[in-house]
Amino acid sequence: LITFFIYLSIFINSFIFFKEPFEFYFGYLIYIVLLPVFITRYGWQRELLGLFLILLLTGLLNIFIGNNTPALFFKVFIGLLLSYYFYYYVIREFKFDVQVLFKWYMYGSYIASLIGIIQYVSFLIEFSPGYDFSWLLNKWAVIKGGNYGIRINSIFAEPTYLASTLSAAFFVSLYNLIRKENFYISKMKSVVIILAYILSFSGVGQTGIFLTLLFLVVNFGIVRYMIWLVPASIILFNFLYTNVSEFKGRYDGIVELFSGEEFKLGKTHGSSFILYNNFHVATENFKTNPFFGSGIGSHPIAFEKHSYARDFKVKGFNSNGADANSMFLRLVSETGLFGICVFMFIVFKCHVRRAPDDPEDYWLISNGILIMILLNLLRQGHYFLNGFPFFVILYYYNWKSYNLYLETGKNLYQHTLEEQNASAEEETV
Repeated sequence: LITFFIYLSIFINSFIFFKEPFEFYFGYLIYIVLLPVFITRYGWQRELLGLFLILLLTGLLNIFIGNNTPALFFKVFIGLLLSYYFYYYVIREFKFDVQVLFKWYMYGSYIASLIGIIQYVSFLIEFSPGYDFSWLLNKWAVIKGGNYGIRINSIFAEPTYLASTLSAAFFVSLYNLIRKENFYISKMKSVVIILAYILSFSGVGQTGIFLTLLFLVVNFGIVRYMIWLVPASIILFNFLYTNVSEFKGRYDGIVELFSGEEFKLGKTHGSSFILYNNFHVATENFKTNPFFGSGIGSHPIAFEKHSYARDFKVKGFNSNGADANSMFLRLVSETGLFGICVFMFIVFKCHVRRAPDDPEDYWLISNGILIMILLNLLRQGHYFLNGFPFFVILYYYNWKSYNLYLETGKNLYQHTLEEQNASAEEETV
């Protein structure tokens, strides 16, 4: 039952209990119920505590000098602190059994994908309750677009969230089909995940597909697979550019803006401008606060100072001022070099590459979650939506488990069990 509710906190974020003074997601309810139990049982993890103390001190300093407000800071800081500790406790509760936790994620991704397929078929046969879930999920909408009528979002608020959350599952699923394996799920379930991922017609999803192909090529030999990666990527891009107007508009808008062309109302794609505008805000804010940023939660204040759109009379172009439309841009703006270096250390230091003589689990989990991290850094500005901290911590402990396996031949779960059994025997004696 605990496992079920933990994974609900990852997959069910299109339902909120209230919006003011902040959005209260389903996952927060699970935090409130389980966190006191976990804290009593395990105490405070020192490395995490050290990181959050730095964020607390720099945040309070930025409030004092006027870069942030107490309301903005504590709203984000407390959510960030609770979510990272909660998911650390979850992994510890499972005795650092990374493989089991990832297997449950894969199964959850299959269920979400199956709902997405049902959504698409329901749209084709015009069965409204089967594709419009707004009767159940209050932060949700049907996303129409492309030449195929609908971009599926399943139980997620947007196709982008589906694409980022299921990206690790897509990576493993494609591996299962290409290599004729059944890691964590069957090949048939893998097909369901792949199909749903493609039908999201999300720009983030297309980036996830490209990264998946690239990572498979890197791990299995560039020369051997490059001969089909390049044409496959070109064909995929041309298909999306020709058939998905949303993808074409966003791509053209990004290229035009970063090439120096001015924003033109009614011509430049709005989402492209929002990303470009937040890039400008983040870089300007970084120039004045390079080392520790202007504090967690402060990007809206920087947005008011530097946004190109602050004088626009047309609504919508000041969107995503709270989360910068990209976690990387938000880290640049709010945490400066400190936050960037911490994330880059995790991404590069804790990455597990494929070794032919080692078990496949470690590099599959590592590369799948790395794709998810990169997609969130690119286009998801919320620090802890859809269980993102869970995957960051899982990525870290997968690396630790792999290193322990190389040293001792036993993974972190086996090592933890042995320690607990030895401790129990001593207490008995």
